[in-house]
Amino acid sequence: MQNNEKTMEFMQIAMKYLPEAQQKLQEAGIELTMDNLQPFFTLFTEVMNEAYELGKADAAVELNKK
Repeated sequence: MQNNEKTMEFMQIAMKYLPEAQQKLQEAGIELTMDNLQPFFTLFTEVMNEAYELGKADAAVELNKK
């Protein structure tokens, strides 16, 4: 899967949970705007890419065991 495709899939996941995140942040007194949201999307994408690569490596190890 291309990196851009993964990023788009990760963003779709993030957008799915965005309303819940907005509610929790509002309850905590934190305003959520697109300007202050961008760094978190970047961090989320980095975390998801690392998790994807870890899963991919684990799957390769399991395949080699068979």
